[in-house]
Amino acid sequence: MRIDPESRALSGLTTFLTFVALNLLYLLLCIPIATIGAATSALYEVTIRYSDDESGHPLKDFLPAFRANFGRATVVMLCLLAPAVLLGYSSVFWFAMPTILGGVAGIVAVLGAAYLFAAFLYGMAQVAYFQGKVRQTVKNALLLPAAEPVRTLGVLLIPVTLIALTILFPPFGFIVLTVGFSVGAYATAFLFRSVFGRHES
Repeated sequence: MRIDPESRALSGLTTFLTFVALNLLYLLLCIPIATIGAATSALYEVTIRYSDDESGHPLKDFLPAFRANFGRATVVMLCLLAPAVLLGYSSVFWFAMPTILGGVAGIVAVLGAAYLFAAFLYGMAQVAYFQGKVRQTVKNALLLPAAEPVRTLGVLLIPVTLIALTILFPPFGFIVLTVGFSVGAYATAFLFRSVFGRHES
């Protein structure tokens, strides 16, 4: 019996296992919390590259991308993700107040947190895709959600759907832990490439 290394089935299995390993590596490097930015930018870098005619080696290229992006990604994360988390926490406080003002403030906080989270994702993708200065990266990240509302909705819909399905169907969490983040990043990569292609000069 001979096994053809170029067969579709074997190639598909290899790709699946690569994304499983990539997902686990990403989660492992997110554990220190401070490295979430660098890990996310590295994940976007390898998946954006792979989404372009399957170029690059996602698993092999992940750690070099993590090291290369660490400084810029961490600063961008502090500028965008930290205030998004603070707004998210503040919304809990406002919604706990049984008043109309509390409800309105809670909604504003949630919308602000969602906008900043989208900006964070754009910032990580920019760190992965461009070699720009941190200040310009943050500025672009804050402008892109407003400039690209439809694609931004798609960028947000993927992680929100994963979280919602995990909450509603806890067994789905196993899929998230195995391939959820890596496959989600790969799907989002096409949106990022479309956005950057429209605004790249």
